[in-house]
Formats: sequence, C-alpha cells, structure tokens
Amino acid sequence: MNYFIEVIVPLSLPKTFTYRVSEAEYYFIKKGMRIAVPFGKNKVYTALVIDLHQNPPTLYEAKEIHQILDEKPIVNELQIKHWFWIASYYMCNIGDVYRGALPSALVLESETIITLQTATVVNQTELSDDEFLIYEALQNQSSLKIQNIVAILNKKTVFPVIQKLLTKGIISLQEEVQEEYKPKLVKYIRLHQNYQEENKLVELLDNLKSDKRKNLVLQYFQLQAQQKNPISIKQLTETANASSSIVKSLVEKNIFEEYHIQQDRVNFDKNKTENQLDLSQAQQTAFDEIEKSFTKKEVCLLHGVTSSGKTEIYTKFIDTYIKEGKQVLYLLPEIALTTQLVSRLTQYFGNKVGVFHSKYNNNERVEVWQNVLQNSEKAQIVIGARSALFLPFSNLGLIIVDEEHEATFKQHDPAPRYHARDSAIVLANSHQAKVLLGSATPSIETYYNATSGKFGLVYLKERFGKVQMPDIELVDLKDSYFRKKMKGHFSLTLIEQITEAFSNGEQVILFQNRRGFSPVIECLTCGHVPQCPQCDVSLTFHKFKNQLRCHYCGHSIAKPTNCQACSSVDLETRGFGTEQIELELAELFPTKNIKRMDQDTTRGKYSFEKIIDGFKNREIDVLVGTQMLAKGLDFDNVSLVGVMNADNMLYHPDFRAFERSYQMLTQVSGRAGRSEKRGKVVIQTYNPLHNVIQQVSKNDYEGMYKEQLYERQIYKYPPFFRLIRLTLKHRDFEKLKEGSMWLYQVLQQNLAVPVLGPEEPAIGRIRNEYIRTIMVKIPNETNLQNTKKTIQKVLNSFDTVVQYRAIKVSVNVDFY
Repeated sequence: MNYFIEVIVPLSLPKTFTYRVSEAEYYFIKKGMRIAVPFGKNKVYTALVIDLHQNPPTLYEAKEIHQILDEKPIVNELQIKHWFWIASYYMCNIGDVYRGALPSALVLESETIITLQTATVVNQTELSDDEFLIYEALQNQSSLKIQNIVAILNKKTVFPVIQKLLTKGIISLQEEVQEEYKPKLVKYIRLHQNYQEENKLVELLDNLKSDKRKNLVLQYFQLQAQQKNPISIKQLTETANASSSIVKSLVEKNIFEEYHIQQDRVNFDKNKTENQLDLSQAQQTAFDEIEKSFTKKEVCLLHGVTSSGKTEIYTKFIDTYIKEGKQVLYLLPEIALTTQLVSRLTQYFGNKVGVFHSKYNNNERVEVWQNVLQNSEKAQIVIGARSALFLPFSNLGLIIVDEEHEATFKQHDPAPRYHARDSAIVLANSHQAKVLLGSATPSIETYYNATSGKFGLVYLKERFGKVQMPDIELVDLKDSYFRKKMKGHFSLTLIEQITEAFSNGEQVILFQNRRGFSPVIECLTCGHVPQCPQCDVSLTFHKFKNQLRCHYCGHSIAKPTNCQACSSVDLETRGFGTEQIELELAELFPTKNIKRMDQDTTRGKYSFEKIIDGFKNREIDVLVGTQMLAKGLDFDNVSLVGVMNADNMLYHPDFRAFERSYQMLTQVSGRAGRSEKRGKVVIQTYNPLHNVIQQVSKNDYEGMYKEQLYERQIYKYPPFFRLIRLTLKHRDFEKLKEGSMWLYQVLQQNLAVPVLGPEEPAIGRIRNEYIRTIMVKIPNETNLQNTKKTIQKVLNSFDTVVQYRAIKVSVNVDFY
C-alpha cells in the first residue's frame, strides 16, 4: 500500500505536489500541517498539507518528506478553500497565496537568514546540545543561513531546532527591525477637587502663608485663563520662576493634584463607567437598520459622514457578536489607523483584542496566529490591515471593513494581488458571517451594489454630538499669485486662518500628497533635470538628507552643486512636497512645534504612535502630511485643515482620478472640527470651478456618484465592466514590444470582449525594465470564469514561445 500527501510549496507555482509518506505518518498527518520537504536538487521548503490520498503521481517519482513540523494543523480547511478561491479569481499561483498568507516565521526555507537577538538574556544550561551549537556559532558569526546550520549540526532536520530557538526569542529572522517605544509621560497639574467652588478659592488664598506658594497658585490661574491646554508642572514652575519643591508641597497639602496624560484626554466626570456605550439617537437608528438589513442580506454598507461616530456603531456590533462567542475581524486600510483604534477598542474589550499587521515582528505575528487558531479569548477581535484576512478563523461572525473605499485594500505587488474588501465578503460567505462596510465616501462599485439592492444600505447623515460639518473655503491660487497674495506656497487666507487657530490654542493639519522637498530640480541654464538611471522618472529632492532620490527603486545621489549636463550652478527646485511645507511653516511660525507624517518619518514600528501621541497630547501644533492623514484619524482639537494643492490628484491618468480626489479631499476635510466648534477647511486650487472641487465644498456625494457613473457606462469601466490588466516587463525594449504585440493579437483573436493595448504606462521604465500593459474589459453579462480560463491558456502558450519566455507577465484582476 502506498501513502501520499498533496502539498503546497511556498514558491510561485500554480500546482500542488505529491510526496510519499509512511503508513504511520499517513495516519498522523492532518490537512493544514506543515511538512519540511525536499524540492529541486538540494533545497528544503516548508510545505503545507492540503490532502492525503493513495494515488501515485503520473509525471514524476514522488520523493519522501523530510519531517513533520507540527503536532496539530496550523491552517484550517476553510482557509485553504479561501486561498484556492483567491488563486483562481485573482489569477495567481496557489504558492504565492500560501507564502503571502503565513507569517514568514512559519515558512522557513533554505534561504532564510538567521541572526542573534541582542536583547534576550540566554540561560545556556537550558539549551539542548543542538540549540547550544547554533547559539555558539552565532556568537562568532553575525548571521547564518539554513544550509550553514545543516552543516554545523551535521543533520538534515534542523527546522524544529530553529523553531524552538525562535520561540525562546534567542534568534530572529533577518527582516526584523527592533525598536522599543515608551510613551513620554508628562506630569500635569490641576487644582484639587475640594477647591472648585468660588468661596473655597478665596479661603485657600487667605490660608496660604508663604508668598512663594501664593504666587504659584495665582500663576496657575493666570495660565489657566490664557490657555485651554492642560498645564504641565514644568510649564508652571518656569512661568512662576519657582522650584518644583513648592509644587510638591502644595500637592502634599492636597491643594494641587498631579496626573499624567497618555493617549486620550483624562475623563473628568468620574461617574462614567468605561463599558457603557451610549449611542446617539441617529446612531441607534442606524444600528437597528443594519441589524434589520442583516436578516435579509449578507453585506451592508454604512454610509455615514465623517465624524458621525461609525466606530461606536461598530463597537456595539462587535459586542453583540462576541457575546454569542463569535470571532470578529476588523479591517483597516492603514497601519496608522490601527494604532488609534486599538486604544479605543481596548477600553471596552480589554484583552480580547489582537492586532495583526506588517509592522509587527515575526514572533508577535505568530503569537496572534496561534491565538486565533485556538479561538482563544485573547483574539476574539482581530484588528489589522489587509493581511489579517488570512488568519486561521474557525468561528467568524462579523467582518467590519472600515473606510472600504481605500485603494490600499488592494495589494499590487507581489502576488497574490487580491482586494481585501472583496475577499472578505467571500470569506464571510464561507463562514456564514456578516460583513459591514463603512465609509463617508463609498467607492462607486460598492455604492452601486448597495443602491441596486445587492447590499443593504444605511445612512448616517449627521455628525456625532450634532457637530456641524466643516466650513470649506476655496482659494484660487492663480488669482492669489497674480495679486501677489502669497507667501511661498501659502495663500494669505490660509496664513490668517492658521494664526487664528493658534490664537485659540487649536491644532492644524496641512495636507500635501507628495513627500520630499520638491519633485524636480531643474538647471536654469540648459533645462536639464536629474533623472533616475534605472527608471523613467525625475529624482525627488529630500532636503533633510540632502540627496536626490527615486521613489520607485530607491536609487539616491547626493545633491549636485552644479548641473550634470552643462556644469552651470543655477539649479532651481520645482514643485513642492511635505518637507518644503514644513520648512516654510517653521519660517512663518518659528515658535510652533511642527511635525511631518509621511513615509520618510514613519519607518519604524512605533513611529506612528510617537507622532499620533504627540499630536493627541497637544505637544505638536501642526501636522504636515501625505494621504496617511486622510484616513479616519480622530483628533478633537483640530479646528483647521489646509489642503496645499488640490489639483495634483485631479489630473492623474486614471479612470478613478475624480472619484479618488473627491474621496481624498472629503476625508481630509473630515479631520476638522470634530468637537464643539465648527471646523474650517481651506482648499488651495488652481481650478476652483472644477466639478469635483465644487462637489467637495458642497459635500455632494450623490452628485459626484451620478456624474461618474454616467461616464463609467459610456467608457466601459466598472461597475459595468470587469477589468483585467496584464503587465509585461523586460529589459530589452524591442523584444518587449514584439512580445506584447504577439500577446495582444492572440488575446484579441480568442476573446469576444474589448482588449486594449499594448500601452506604454505613464512611467515606462522602472528598475531598468521597460513596461507595457494590456487591458481586457469584460462586460458583466459575459462569463468571467471562462474569460479567465481563455486568458490563462493564452498566457501558457505565450510562455512556450522561446523568444518571449524571458518576458515577465503579471496579471492584475480588478486592479483599481
């Protein structure tokens, strides 16, 4: 009797592989366990069992496995089914999905590089002989590959040893960056409760004998009158010119009390319990409507204006599902958001919240994985970015996709190029779970599905606490430049508004969707612009590092002092990014604390927390940032949002440019005035009469939706057509041109739907590879599955043409 297992290997291969096992192994192994298998000449990979059977493979001799890595399955069958759906729908290889789905610590392969964890204190007596050998070797050498470890231990089965060292935290895999974050605690001071009434105050001042103490108390009142912010001990001692011992003695006498602020403002009304969730009238109505919609439909869209309190409604739903013992998955588009949301949700659910995203290191990710797998208390609610979709849920009740319109839910590279929102709906279906989509500016496809009755639709039209929508003012840049009403990139209107916000002790957010100092440096003599040698883009100037960088491949050079073409020294920067805004602001308001939030300042694991904490605690006056700022962050003291240039989004060569601009501008505007006072938004634009900008200023989503829908229908775009984009890359321009033409012609002959191309994209070369794209548009009534099969067949035959084999082709389904 022969026994075989069917496995997925973590390589970009479309099929599964068969390996031979013994009878004992056959009865021990279950679907979803990991097995170390030999693959190719001498490589070992961590493969995943998806089936057990007794049919030998016909095309090759089945090899034997190396060893079994798990005692229980770490992946369940629902996940495997979902992976195969992703592979077939998004036309990628099952190996890619497996590799993308598991945390890399669970998929060791012979190429993995291992280094020693510096922080861990190791008790050498507790290590086994094999573990000690590896530990010793790593002290003499900075890093080892798996092959080296095989050589050191002189045996092939090394994965279990490595796994044990990983769990003990002694070694780590290469890609981690260690960074510790401790929130900065500032001591603040306030008057003790006993002295809140008028008459008590007079009594207090009469009783104070020492002049120094009296002076300090009076100084405190003066500061309190001047500013709304909390008063820190440091500030008080500096203004009163007193020593901290006086403050200390007043604290001991119960006249003052000290407190810390961390994350959210301290709640002064002592009676409010943490766990009580009171929804407003409008929120309660929306909650009931969604519940009603869930009885008939699987998916419901909550279309609520910015700051309408969608999170509270989600929280209430999470509560309902958790009480039934279900798991809840909460997807967010941006890691920056998870930071803020975790603190909001842990207030209600404490330890039941798990977090999963790529800024977490391997060990932490594996821990969350195990918790979800065991359906443990610790991970009843998982908050994460799109990759959290792959966690091993066994009992999912609800998936919440917040800010569902966000482009970041779509993975572009590497494969699997899935869309988290759409995949979540399919995943929920297999678990018989519900999906709640939330957004102030839903994507056109989702809104189309909701209005055509496929999804439920619930509106939330007022902001929480009856706060008014922000007042939006448009500034015409053309006119302002012409009338000399500009300082740098700031119109006088914007400067006045910023000054006013500062005088009221409020904070400001400025938005510019370009990082760096300026996108172009131009020679005034000959007009030469430094280009990236490997891509077709100009280099962006980063002032803080004094270098020119390519944002596509990372190539960088020091800032040249003279032109590379004609050696002239007249170099001028053109355009502007966040760095330039930050510097100009510092000149205009030298006393204010200005911080920037973009990809350059948020590299580390805790960098978001640092910036967001600082802004929440009002240590930062102005936050300048790119689109990270636009997503659902909640700051209660921001009264003004400035958009530096609303046009650079509008003219993208992309059929969603108008929709995206509308969403982005509305979302950014929604950060203003989220508490009592009405917020203000200043949008600087060269084109104030543009439809989209007018729709933003009137908050007219319906108008934008109808106009865009009409255009989509005429020009054959979603939601009326499905799009598949094929991208071809090769270093040889001529070969790529021929190959893409061949592919285009064959597709056109075999498909009865529009095929467009081969087109050179806006950036025609990246990392020395030329690019061509072909687009297939599939009408809704055509069978999608058959069209994909045909495309796959054509691609397979393209692969067999010898001269085109070197051309890389990637397929992106629903790439938008």
